[in-house]
Amino acid sequence: MILQFKDAHRWLSNFHPCEIRFRGVRYDSVEYAYMSAKSEDKEWKKMCAGAKEKQSVIKRKSRELDLVANWETLKMSVMRECLELKFNQEPFKTWLLETGDAYLQEGNTWGDTFWGVDLETGEGENHLGKLIMDIRENLRKNLC
Repeated sequence: MILQFKDAHRWLSNFHPCEIRFRGVRYDSVEYAYMSAKSEDKEWKKMCAGAKEKQSVIKRKSRELDLVANWETLKMSVMRECLELKFNQEPFKTWLLETGDAYLQEGNTWGDTFWGVDLETGEGENHLGKLIMDIRENLRKNLC
């Protein structure tokens, strides 16, 4: 069981450096790519791709965006797309497969109960962990 994406398991985090090409643009992490998808604003997308601002700053600024239509409906598929780009490349693919059947939980202390689980309350849907575990299972199937 992996209860937090930190220390030896930091590479599971969306903030971990990872070059991905999302919708034709290069990003330095899943977080930058995901945040870029929240708005159609070209300057916003350029800021996310440029990675000059810390991911935490981008995340905070994203709360003030005019979100793309139906973002709440789209966000899970966008996250899956970004995560697949990350975990279909090395070394992340091998590392993920090496977690075996471990339960993956994005435990956090900032109260995110949608993508993770609040470690203080134990509440949360853990959608990020579930998506990564599903991607791991698909990778396994494709090895056969």
